[in-house]
Amino acid sequence: ALRLAGGRSRCEGRVEMEQQGVWGTVCDDAWDLPDAHVVCRQLGCGRAVRAPGGAAFGQGSGPILRDEVGCEGHEERLWECPAVPEHDCGHKEDAGVVCSEHQEWRLSGGRDGCAGRVEVFFRGTWNTVCDSSWYELEGRVLCRTLGCGEPLRQLAFAHTLPGKMLYLCGGYQPSLAHCQWTYNKSAPCHQSRAVGVVCNGMRP
Repeated sequence: ALRLAGGRSRCEGRVEMEQQGVWGTVCDDAWDLPDAHVVCRQLGCGRAVRAPGGAAFGQGSGPILRDEVGCEGHEERLWECPAVPEHDCGHKEDAGVVCSEHQEWRLSGGRDGCAGRVEVFFRGTWNTVCDSSWYELEGRVLCRTLGCGEPLRQLAFAHTLPGKMLYLCGGYQPSLAHCQWTYNKSAPCHQSRAVGVVCNGMRP
């Protein structure tokens, strides 16, 4: 089994694998994008956009199960890649990945990180969000995800980034990625503005 831990979604984090019932980590020696591609594909998270080492998502625990991983990028599973089981690593060298299907959000252009235009990092680039199906519920999910409290009001901006995301939450969800979403579908975003939100919280 394989999983990502310590990230902001199931598609980014520290690489952890299970061997004989024990979860462990992977050392970052020789860790690169082809290795990360295999992890992202195996988890249904698209392709890798970054392959950070140095315990970028915090130090794991348990055994270090792989070192000097050498995937070519086409393998179906991480354990099919050449690697050495012996290692001279500590958990400060735990390998991580950020996959293309990972989503993270920010509010940009406001007085702090709790007000501004909604932007989503997805498939390696920042994008705007269409206001066509954006209501109080979507605003509440976003404000809470960002640690910014509750939405006070909605704003409208121009779309000036490469892509457009549309969210539709059927109920309260832990993040917008758990709601229904579509990316770069022109019809539902036709004549939309880029949504902005003012939340009632503050961020330092």
